[in-house]
Amino acid sequence: MKELRFAGRYVKRYIVYYVLGILALFTVDAVNVYVPELTGRITDGLEQHALDVGGVMRYVWMLVLIGAVIAVGRFGWRYFLFGAARSIEKEMRNDMFGHLTTLSMRYYNEHKTGDLMAHFTNDLMIVRQLLGMTVITAFDASVMLVLVLARMMTYVSFRLTVVAVIPLMLIMFGDYFYGKMMHKRFLAKQAAFSELTDQVQETISGIRVIKAFVQEHKELAAFALVNLKAKEKNLGVVRLQALVMPLMDLVIGASSLITLLYGGYLAVVGEITLGQFVAFNSYVGMLVWPMMAVGEAITSISQGMASLGRIHKIFQEEPDIVDVAKDRSVTELKGEIDLKGLTFAYPSQPDANVLEDINLHVAEGETLAILGRTGSGKTTLPSLLLRLYDAPEGSILIDGKPIKDIPLDVLRKGIAYVPQDNFLFSDTLQNNIAFGSEDKSLESVVKATELARIHDNIVEFPEQYQTVVGERGVTLSGGQKQRSSIARALMKDAPILILDDALSAVDTDTEREILINLKANRKGRTTLIIAHRISTIQDADHILVLDEGRVAEYGTHEELLAMNGLYRGIYDKQQLEKQLHEEGGRADA
Repeated sequence: MKELRFAGRYVKRYIVYYVLGILALFTVDAVNVYVPELTGRITDGLEQHALDVGGVMRYVWMLVLIGAVIAVGRFGWRYFLFGAARSIEKEMRNDMFGHLTTLSMRYYNEHKTGDLMAHFTNDLMIVRQLLGMTVITAFDASVMLVLVLARMMTYVSFRLTVVAVIPLMLIMFGDYFYGKMMHKRFLAKQAAFSELTDQVQETISGIRVIKAFVQEHKELAAFALVNLKAKEKNLGVVRLQALVMPLMDLVIGASSLITLLYGGYLAVVGEITLGQFVAFNSYVGMLVWPMMAVGEAITSISQGMASLGRIHKIFQEEPDIVDVAKDRSVTELKGEIDLKGLTFAYPSQPDANVLEDINLHVAEGETLAILGRTGSGKTTLPSLLLRLYDAPEGSILIDGKPIKDIPLDVLRKGIAYVPQDNFLFSDTLQNNIAFGSEDKSLESVVKATELARIHDNIVEFPEQYQTVVGERGVTLSGGQKQRSSIARALMKDAPILILDDALSAVDTDTEREILINLKANRKGRTTLIIAHRISTIQDADHILVLDEGRVAEYGTHEELLAMNGLYRGIYDKQQLEKQLHEEGGRADA
């Protein structure tokens, strides 16, 4: 199976640990089976008055030695087998995290965060148990079963062993069906856990919206339904275990009853000694663990294979965006951008073009502004320039080279991007702003925040640049998050800067100061500004107006106004809104 080959790659790295652990486990089992025999010999010796104190003490010291070997062996197999399983869990988690960072945006659009979190927690824990405790259980049960049966046949009675073991064969027969049912129910249980995790994650992330719209009761009801589903799926597993375990105890009890009746008869008629009868009962007791362990091992294997399959499915995912550049001589970008008949549709909607027949040239050091209504395709362009999605061959060139011919790390290092959703990590402001820069010094961070007009706000915080912002920067205002994101982009000092509606949450005075700083700081470097407000873009070298994914107008601010088209209409509307706002402010005063 693919899942086993996948797990085998990790097991091979710790094969020495597994070999040493299994040897220690085998040693424990091998010496353990002699304890009932020694007990039986002592019983026979005492009954026949063939043992003196010295003879008894020899057996006692043998038992002490066996106990010491068992103690050392148990420490050994725990250390090696559990240690290997923990190490594999760590490496698998690291590899899975690393693989997720290579996957394209399509994968994250199709898979929920809570589901991925369930893989990192519950599924990996189950796999660790599969490669640790389950290996121990399965091997220990198999070895103990063989060794105990061998001693029962050779030391006591072959006939008695066969009669006593017949009921136990029913366990082996039932385990096949039990395993198939458990596998199916456990998959459903894990899927329910993923849904529960996702519900919690989404609710916590959106708690501000939930409270603002007074939807706590609705979310509580939704969570109760998901929680109930998870409970029912878990109970499905528990019910199956609850049914199987008593049946197993019943079979083992039947075997013990046969041993007492038939074994007692053989002892009375003299076919076996009293000591052998005592030893045989001890051996039957020792068979209880292997037989019960078989069921536990099947449960663990079923659960482990289900979780391993879910994890393996992630590793089978291939990134849509791969580095195919053959020319490694390109080590940095200059900033020239060409779009040649760019037409693009997202993979999820291949028949709906988001951009259509876009032709454009941006020279190195120029500022291009992009304006358009919501849904006109403005935000798609940065995603294509960053190769978060792949554009058709030859439709995007940077510095005269097709974008796919540029090494992916060079491309993305050469572009600083401020997205619409200004994501900040739950970390200090200094670390957030220096996130994409090799220079992490406070001096450089302060310089960037001064350019982004956020420095004065930061120094007012009690911890200043060491202030830890909440998840996704929740403790900051919208404008503070935007300016922090701009500072982070400026810290990168890349040849190409893309601002995707990055000034929408700041007031016009602050916006003007930031734009002045950008113009002075980024002389000779290419800048793309996507915005809704014309005041943000009117000083750009070129302005591209998009409408339903097509180029509606193109030119400078003055040229576009003179066209009396879409741009002029948006400009007049915004000027009227500004005038009405100012008049309203004077009236309030």
